[in-house]
Amino acid sequence: MTPRPDPALCAALRGDLLDAGYTAAAVRELWGPLADDAIGHGLARPALAALGARTDALAVLARLLFLGVASPVAEVDAALPRTRAAGMVALGLAGLEETAVRPTATIRPQEAGTETGSVQWWIAADPDEAVVGGPLPVGHVLGVGGASLTLAGLQLARPVARVLDVGTGCGIQALHARLAAPEVVATDVSMRALEYTRLNALLNDLDGIETRHGSLFEPVAGERFDRVVSNPPFVITPRAAGVPAYEYRDGGLAGDDLVAAFVHGVGDVLAPGGTAQLLGNWEYRADADGLDRVRGWVADASAPLDAWIVEREVLDPLAYAELWVRDGGTAPGTAGYADLVGAWLDDFAARGVTAIGFGYVLLRRPAHGLPTLARYERLTRPVPEGLGIHLAAALAAHDTLAELDDERLAASVLVVAADVTEARHHLPGAEAPSVIELRQGGGFGRVVEVDPALAALVGACDGDLAVGPLVDAIADLLEVDAVALRADVLPRVRELLFTGFLAFA
Repeated sequence: MTPRPDPALCAALRGDLLDAGYTAAAVRELWGPLADDAIGHGLARPALAALGARTDALAVLARLLFLGVASPVAEVDAALPRTRAAGMVALGLAGLEETAVRPTATIRPQEAGTETGSVQWWIAADPDEAVVGGPLPVGHVLGVGGASLTLAGLQLARPVARVLDVGTGCGIQALHARLAAPEVVATDVSMRALEYTRLNALLNDLDGIETRHGSLFEPVAGERFDRVVSNPPFVITPRAAGVPAYEYRDGGLAGDDLVAAFVHGVGDVLAPGGTAQLLGNWEYRADADGLDRVRGWVADASAPLDAWIVEREVLDPLAYAELWVRDGGTAPGTAGYADLVGAWLDDFAARGVTAIGFGYVLLRRPAHGLPTLARYERLTRPVPEGLGIHLAAALAAHDTLAELDDERLAASVLVVAADVTEARHHLPGAEAPSVIELRQGGGFGRVVEVDPALAALVGACDGDLAVGPLVDAIADLLEVDAVALRADVLPRVRELLFTGFLAFA
């Protein structure tokens, strides 16, 4: 069933959800942490057991809208007194079966973090595989998953005028973008997805979100945006008979061509100084490293781009195939599982694919001049949520450093970031440490091994003396040449500034 967003009914539903206290925190408390974790694994039974026979509004809505369980009309009418069961049907979110309301969509509360606190939203989407109980339909509109939350946390928070959300799905990225911009354009190849986006904007009382139908940048040709965000349908899917082409994850192109097409064309819709952020997959092939292939896409882009690519994970073809076959609702041991996995493996073999990388892509069209940032790195250790602030600080540090030669950097006063600690490892009985590490509590959680000179410099960066005099004092203490030490240390100071270990005072 396709949603039918109606402003008056969405306002009524919003009021009902508010009155019922249908929030993420309330639902977690309702059924407890174990049941909440089980839901994340596709298991609803513990939550249903915790709800028992309760018929209060919060329990009815959790059962109906979160877990997708049909509920008596009388209970739904009591829990949603403004909207009632008839309103849910009119919105295209439920159907009637004799005396029961059968939900055709889930509406789940979602907390969204901001720089000043958090906001509470409700996100409608198609029922997931746990509710469906089998393979998903190809037109499935995905709700808020792990990838959605990752990209939302990566979004730069600096206010801008216009944002483009490519492949909006249920609209979660558009809603996040609206926190930073008065005008958001959300595009998708799925009309059902666009209807969900409109409904979610109305349900959360957010104006300024315009939806357009089409692929990639076709709906906005000739326009410019200050920011582009995308959780695109990047999943590499075989173009073979019997393999479902899910709209929410398959862009219809072979291999990793969709991500390549995005990188190639995004510069045309970016205003000078504008940034683009997306998640993506890229293939490792027998003759090409995955990150090198991404580097080639950036080099061939339609406009010069700064690039910061972070690879978070690499899977072998079998693991990748099994991941996405299961994601579509086909479980190991069930009919068709082996054939689907085999189709993926055949597709990878045809292109000589040896592994598949996943990561974050941050691109920027320089405000003037040529690109100055080309960073391609692999960071696989777990990181905290909400990296947007860290990414923005790194870009600002990069831009400052690009204007500083070594003489001006040496004249700068620096401070150690508050989340940085130092660890020293000694061999038994040794007076001097064999390893000195700087550890970052925030950001990407980097661990950097440093020598005594750099460790001493970082320890002395307290906002008082400039870098140059500190290096000279350390050189005197270590009895080494000051000029040589500056030449050795300053490039590493630049790296520590970009990565957030140090900051300009």
